[in-house]
Order: sequence, then structure tokens, then C-alpha cells
Amino acid sequence: MGFLDRFFQLKQNHTNIKIEALAGFTIFLTMLYIIPVGSQILSQAGMPKDELITAISLVTALATLLTGIWANTPVAMSVGMGLNAYFTYGLVQGMGLSWQQALGAVFLSGVIFLIISFTRLRVWIMQSIPKDLRFALCAGLGAFIATIGLKSLGFITITPSGLMTLGNLSSPQILMGIFGVILMLLLHTLKVQGAFIIGILACSLIAWILGFATTPSKVLSMPSSISGIALQFDLAGVIHIALIPAIIALLITDLFDSLGTLAGVGAKANMFQDTSGKDKKLEKTLQVDAIATTAGAAFGLSTTTAFLESSAGVASGGRTGLSAVFCAIFFALTLFFLPIFSAIPDYAIYPTLIVVGALMFAEIRHINFQDLPIGCASFFTILLMPLSSSITTGLASGFIVYVLMCCFQRQWQRINMGILILFAISVIPFVFQN
Repeated sequence: MGFLDRFFQLKQNHTNIKIEALAGFTIFLTMLYIIPVGSQILSQAGMPKDELITAISLVTALATLLTGIWANTPVAMSVGMGLNAYFTYGLVQGMGLSWQQALGAVFLSGVIFLIISFTRLRVWIMQSIPKDLRFALCAGLGAFIATIGLKSLGFITITPSGLMTLGNLSSPQILMGIFGVILMLLLHTLKVQGAFIIGILACSLIAWILGFATTPSKVLSMPSSISGIALQFDLAGVIHIALIPAIIALLITDLFDSLGTLAGVGAKANMFQDTSGKDKKLEKTLQVDAIATTAGAAFGLSTTTAFLESSAGVASGGRTGLSAVFCAIFFALTLFFLPIFSAIPDYAIYPTLIVVGALMFAEIRHINFQDLPIGCASFFTILLMPLSSSITTGLASGFIVYVLMCCFQRQWQRINMGILILFAISVIPFVFQN
């Protein structure tokens, strides 16, 4: 016990093993939903679902353990909600990449992120891009994944003429999904820990009892092999100029997502408040984030990032990496619950996308729409992400519009070298779209 106290600096952080264990379990409970949700989304890219369940549990446990030991911070990591949707619906179904090529793009973005994390490039990128555009990216991602959830659930359908309309709301599956959305919103409003996984399990239990879905035949089993997705990334297939913006979009989204999440978690624990590059805990946590993204692609997963649900553990008293270590142990145990996760029906999962999307979209409140360049750029970023099913298109459009509006208003001082480079990169997907 003395070793744990010294290694994690428990006394200096005014905490103890019992508090850290409770915080770790709280983080685990609040983000457990990522296993069924993440595996369902990525399986639609053509990847085997059982292998994805194992890979997500394994990578989440390893990345979170590394965060706790290397960075000594109460932060958990797993496959990002918006980025796994972009992987499937943007890169694979939208751009026509194979899932192996999409994994190659994730791997390359992770390598670049890793380089940035060990240099001052991260600070330069953050200082180059207006803060409001980061909130626009978050809101656009929210609209993107919520739209996917509504379409996949059948709540919204596309007519032959391309118009969006309401689906058949009398369908039992859609009614079950609507119930899931309402339940998750209620639980989240009441600040119930684990609102998403409780909603998923409640819908699943009802579906199993009523016979709408197949009941799992057993509870425990050995983990599935991941040989079919591990080390399958195709680097040669993504080394093409037309895919540079997609890789940059993955990089910027992961960077902003990580910094935004860590700022939110740190606000509760009085850490991660210095983004100038001098905060060692922030640096080490971002380094783990980059390593996890690169390694995650090798395991067959989309971009790995820090999870905002870590703030629930901080609120429970977690202040050190021991919280993350306990969380990692709990996630390692989920490797043996494959039958349960495999039996969860799709319509019990899609409500999570809708509610998480709504919560992400709420970041729009931070955008200064009275600033014309910011307002117009944010509008195109947010609108085009769900309409084009592409983070790349939304982000690229935002940078282009921002630069053009600054030029129209002759506000040359707002256009720095970083923005000009991103502007040039943003033009590429429109020039090479075919």
C-alpha cells in the first residue's frame, strides 16, 4: 500500500486507495456503453463484431492503464464516439475506402499526433486556429452522430427524391428506440451514473423478454480472437493526395477532442489548465492519447481518445492515475462478457448516438455568431458534417469560409501561417473529390 501511495502521490493529492477505486468504478460505469456502441458502428464498415468487442475492451483497458501509470491522471481512453462514426460512415461508406485503408488513415494520423505530442507543434496548431471553430467542430460532430442515430433507428428515412422524412413510428423497434432516448435523457438529467449503459440494458432486457431479440444463451465466455482485424491496416492504400485532408481531419479532431475533454476534466480537479506546453501531466496524457490511437489502429480500431466521462470519476474524488488503473482493471474483466454484448440489439444502441450527439451539439453556445467570419465558418462546419456525412467536408468548408470572410472584411491580422496552411489543405478534397 505504501508503494501505491508513493507512486501515485496519493497524500499529496488528498486522496486514498478507497476513493480512487470508487472513482475508477464510476468512470467505468459511465463509459461502459462504448463497447456495444463502438462495436456496432465499426461492424457496419464490414468488420466482425465479436472481434471488435474484444478489441475495444482490450484497447480501452491498456490505454487507460498506460494513462494512469505514465501520466498519473484520472483519465480513461477508448475509441472516440464521433470518430468511429466518421470511420464507418465517412471514410468507408462515404469515400469508398476499405476498412483496412481507413485503419491506415487512423494509423498515420496517430503517428503525426505522436510526433506533435513530443514537440511544440501542438501549441502552434492550437494557437493558430480560432477557439470558436473548435466548438463548431464539436457541435458539428454532435449533429453528425445524432443524424446517424436517427437514420439507423429508422426515425428518419430518405425518400427516393432524397428528402428526409419521418419513418414508420408504429414500428416496435422505433418505439423501443424512442423509449431509449427518453430514458437516457431522464437519467442524464437526474445525473444518474451510467445513464447510457442503463438505457441500453433496459431496452435490451425489454426486447429479450418480449422476443424482439435473441436472448444470450450464456453470460460468460472466453474473449474472441482479434486476428481478423489486428495489423490489417493498409498504409499504401491511403498514401494519396486526395486523402490528406481526411487524415488531417482525423488528426485535428482527435487533438481538439482530447484537449477539450482534458480541459473539462481538469476544471473539476484543478489540472490541465495550462495549454502552453508547460503542463507535464497534460503533455504525458496527450502522449498516451497519441500512442493509443496508433496502437489502436494496429488492434483494428478507429481513433482512440480521452473520454469526458472521466469527469464523473473526478467528481467522485479521483485525483490520480490510480483511478485510471482501477478503471482499466474493470474494463479488462469485460473481455469475458462477450455473449451479453453480442446479444444487444441495434435499436437499443442507436439512442446513445442521438443523446450523445445532443450533448455535444450544446457546445454551440460558446460560439460568437456576432463575429461574421466565425459565425459563417461555424455555420458551414456544423451544417455540412451531417449533410455530407463527412468531418473532412465540414471542417474544410469552415476553414475556407473563415479565410474568405476575413479577406472580404480585410481583417488580415486574423490570417496566420497555420490558418493559411489549413486553408490550402482544405481545398484538396473539393479539387480531388472524384
